[in-house]
Amino acid sequence: MDPTLPTSNVKQASKVVPIQAQDSASDVDLYEVRRKIYPRAVTGKFATWRWLLVWATQLIFYGLCWIPWNDRQAVLFHLVERKFYIFGAVFWPQDVFYLAVILIMSAFSLFLFTAVAGRLWCGYACPQTVYTEMFMWIEMKIEGDRVKRMKLDQQPMSLRKFSLKASKQFAWIAVALWTGFTFVGYFTPIRELGGELLTLSLGPWETFWILFYGFATYGNAGYMREQVCKYMCPYARFQGVMFDPDTLVITYDSERGEPRGSRRKGVDPRTLNKGDCVDCGICVQVCPTGIDIRKGLQYECIGCAACIDGCDQVMDKMNYPRGLIRYTTENALRKHWGSKEIVGHVMRPRILIYTGIMVVILCAFVWSIATRLPLKVNVIRDRSTLAREVEGGLMENVYRLQVINTSEQTRRFTLSVTGMPSLKIASEKEIEVEPASTRSVTVEVRAPEDAGKHGSNEIYFDVTATDDPSVTVHEKSTFLLP
Repeated sequence: MDPTLPTSNVKQASKVVPIQAQDSASDVDLYEVRRKIYPRAVTGKFATWRWLLVWATQLIFYGLCWIPWNDRQAVLFHLVERKFYIFGAVFWPQDVFYLAVILIMSAFSLFLFTAVAGRLWCGYACPQTVYTEMFMWIEMKIEGDRVKRMKLDQQPMSLRKFSLKASKQFAWIAVALWTGFTFVGYFTPIRELGGELLTLSLGPWETFWILFYGFATYGNAGYMREQVCKYMCPYARFQGVMFDPDTLVITYDSERGEPRGSRRKGVDPRTLNKGDCVDCGICVQVCPTGIDIRKGLQYECIGCAACIDGCDQVMDKMNYPRGLIRYTTENALRKHWGSKEIVGHVMRPRILIYTGIMVVILCAFVWSIATRLPLKVNVIRDRSTLAREVEGGLMENVYRLQVINTSEQTRRFTLSVTGMPSLKIASEKEIEVEPASTRSVTVEVRAPEDAGKHGSNEIYFDVTATDDPSVTVHEKSTFLLP
């Protein structure tokens, strides 16, 4: 959409535009044809914050998979082995509970931050925003600033235009493919993946996901851009239900800015019966979604605060106070609150509830991880072998124990069984399990025929690490007496 023709409010998203009148009827188009947006470069404290988040998130994403840890990748979600390695911790499919807790915390974090200050996630840390910033930076460095890019697109194809466009596409594709390669490197060891790539021996699934994720990055950040935020992302549609009159949002102060109009530098706007807004359109030109924030809060606004930086620069040039466009609340704007009153209304009931729930879940999560035993045991009674009589008049049941050593050191474990008089293990009582691996052992348990009641009797297997008695699992099973 042309930044000089800003969008209106949310209701215009479904506006019916007449195309051609024919007698008493007319053809209509339910969607406006997209017009390319040429965002203008802007500097300021919020632009600095955005780029700091770009650097932070991408250093983590591109660099974390290359960090070694205990002769392996520090962070690896190994699908083939069905193990998730996160530094010193190893998670198994049985630990899916932790994933559920992380998703719950992410949801509450989104609710909390949105209630406090609107679309902070969208404006600063969302992958769509981050990669769009990166791709736009590449575009600006190769094709030039906003005016030069607009002129270049209007020119007929020439050798210069072709070389600039080709250079931009090459850079975009390189970043996109490297992003896809890095993404797959979190699920297949990235050094192995790199060796396969150099020898052109990538498997079909690795090839597919590198190309798919690279294509998604290239298309979303290079071409679709604001369309993803406006039409594909569901958050844009339901964000409003999380706002209240005390939510900090990017707002144009119409009381101070209206009536808007141009004037010379240094002229007091009150002498011209005008507000502080000089109607320069900078706030529209810097907006990555092409909206006019002066029309009020709109669902297309991703909260990037580029308009604040742009407007502050104009206010500085005109020697006017900053803050014509600023982070503020509906109540603060209407009641003319200062910073102290705004901060005082941040800790309102819904914020306290969200924060309390988050703190409880986070503490429980950290405690669970800290006290998590590096040992898991599954006991399965061998159903193919019923209770049988063996030498000495004893009754024998056979079990299969699956012992999972989740630590990254080889460990020996002792096996014992309790729950019935004279109950004993007739097979091996000590086993060794390799680091981060599973060992399945067959255990024969015997007891006198009169040791319990006929039928099912509760027994318990104890598996204990020889080097650390605190690492022990007490697992329930049954012993059958015919």
